[in-house]
Amino acid sequence: MNVLFLSISLGSGHIKAAEALRNFITLKYPTARTLIVDTFKYINPLIHTAVVDGYLNIVKYAPQIYGGLYRMSEHRKDINKISRVLSNLMAPKIHKLIQSFKPSIIVCTHPFPLQMIAYLKKYYNLDVPSIAIVTDFVNHPFWFQENIEAYIVAHDYIKRDMIECKIPENRIFTYGIPIAPEFLKNTPKVQARKELSLENTLTVLIMGGSLGIGDIERAFKSFAKCKRDIQIIAVAGKNSTLEKRLNNLSASFPLPVKIFGYTNNIPKIMDASDFIVTKPGGMTISEALAKKLPALIISPIPGQEERNEQFLINSGAAVRIYKNASIDSILCQIYDNKLRYKQMKEIAGALAKPDSGHNIVNLIEKLINDNEKGLFKYSFNAL
Repeated sequence: MNVLFLSISLGSGHIKAAEALRNFITLKYPTARTLIVDTFKYINPLIHTAVVDGYLNIVKYAPQIYGGLYRMSEHRKDINKISRVLSNLMAPKIHKLIQSFKPSIIVCTHPFPLQMIAYLKKYYNLDVPSIAIVTDFVNHPFWFQENIEAYIVAHDYIKRDMIECKIPENRIFTYGIPIAPEFLKNTPKVQARKELSLENTLTVLIMGGSLGIGDIERAFKSFAKCKRDIQIIAVAGKNSTLEKRLNNLSASFPLPVKIFGYTNNIPKIMDASDFIVTKPGGMTISEALAKKLPALIISPIPGQEERNEQFLINSGAAVRIYKNASIDSILCQIYDNKLRYKQMKEIAGALAKPDSGHNIVNLIEKLINDNEKGLFKYSFNAL
């Protein structure tokens, strides 16, 4: 089995989804060959730098502009066409990679490489089965491509939306976003706190994904003003500047604080926590749901993260923390109210898809076998 993953490092979630699924493939098929490709970086490092730096700068300094562009892309077909044209121009180099690696199946965790694969199937006679893994709790037209054998989505409502958009129902699987196997192992809360040298008290985890973006510092200050017994865990990710600022701030805090930079110990940190305070990236939220961890949402990126936020709040697994909100009041409403807190944890657990990785691996196996039997008939009717 040769599995080619095509992703893009706009944020970390797309690559992490590929890495998580690769772990499950290796567990079941130790001899499988897998390759994760950061698509733009592979095609042209200059394109990669321009796109990634441009994305990070716009979401950091002009998020409303990004949100406007995102909303336009949801409704204007001309933007979708521009995206497809650009992807089509870059697709031939990916075709050379495919010829070299000879994948049994292709997994795309971002819509841009998915557009390239759809183009290669139509114009280069590519007959390798392909899977799209939608890494947010929302549908988007960029994912709508012809002759993609399977779409993996996080919830039934996304499936219904895709069906309305003419994606064949039998190609949509509500398996959820794959997360690393480590998130499926649970450490009892008291034990996790002991192993992390934490106190056994109400614990809030503040993080913004591996890049440490979002208004983490403001949230950190807000929780530090809390009048109840509480301890804070803050994860700055790869943002070393933020890590230094949080360490400097915590020196004057009267409550216990533990600061992490980039760490692979997030599963145990989540086990030790009672809430997660975070921007609603699809991967971070999927990991928190697997840990039945209620979410307090801060600074969602306008666009897909706002859609993620709406889904979580409407479902009952999260609340939004707005600027200048009273943390004591919020905790009184959702933590002191034991029924509310219990419901949030149960809803988080109900939304989680802990079997995602295993289910997708089984689907991969079936698609490869079906392709070898010649069961796929490729007809190119544009969506």
